[in-house]
Order: sequence, then C-alpha cells, then structure tokens
Amino acid sequence: MLSEKIYTLRRKSGLSQEQLAEKIGVSRQAISKWEGGLSTPELDKLKALSECFQVTIDELTENQAMSVSNDTGEENEGSGSRRTDESKMGLCLCSIGAICLILFGILTVMFPSSVSQINESSMITLNGTGVLIALFVLFMILGIVLILKRK
Repeated sequence: MLSEKIYTLRRKSGLSQEQLAEKIGVSRQAISKWEGGLSTPELDKLKALSECFQVTIDELTENQAMSVSNDTGEENEGSGSRRTDESKMGLCLCSIGAICLILFGILTVMFPSSVSQINESSMITLNGTGVLIALFVLFMILGIVLILKRK
C-alpha cells in the first residue's frame, strides 16, 4: 500500500516526518496522515515524493509489496501471465466451438441435404453430424476449463 511504502522509504532514507515534510513542502501532519493511510497525497506531492526517494510514481503507488529480490517478482509476473494466456486460449476455443455450432445449425436448417451427405461420408458408427457436434462441444468444454482453471 502507498502508506506503507511512504513510511518504508522515509525510514530507509533516514528522514523524520518533519524532515520529509520540509523537503516536499507539506506539514508533518500531512506526512503522518499519508503514512497512517488516513489520506493520500495529491499528484504533485506524489511527484515530489518520487523525486525525493528517487523512485518512479508507479513504484511508489504500486499495490504489490516492494520485493527485496527481483527473482520473486519475476516468478509472480510469470504465473500471472501464464494464467492470462490460458484464459485467452480458453476463450478462443470456447468461441470457436460456439461459432462452429451456430454455423452448423444454420447449415442444417438452410441445406438439409448437406447433413445427409456428411452422414453418408462418415465411416464412424456415430453419424457424421453427431461427431461434428461432439467435436464442437468438446472445444467449448475445453475452453471453459482453461478459462476457469486456477492454480
């Protein structure tokens, strides 16, 4: 949280609340409120804080705890990225399955003879249309599983 980061960076810099307040042009009470989480600094004060502590505003306002080591941060980012990729893949598979089912439904309504051609060309005991429907539903189920998968 921002309040914890301000406190941590101030202590790390060896500054008192009074000294930090003088550096960025606010009262000591303002620093106390920021560190206590009772209020948040305005944008110009965030900029002054970031310059004082020599960090970016993003680093100052980022919600994740400051990591001592970059290795842990990279692992967390990697797993989040992996989950996002799996969700995107799942969404694509689910969409493909749904679109194929819709197109197949339209095809059967508009061209009933094409359904019988598919059935006749299938060598599987389940008729051809049944195989296609099962395949499209399988895509959708696989997509939903990937979307909802949690580690």
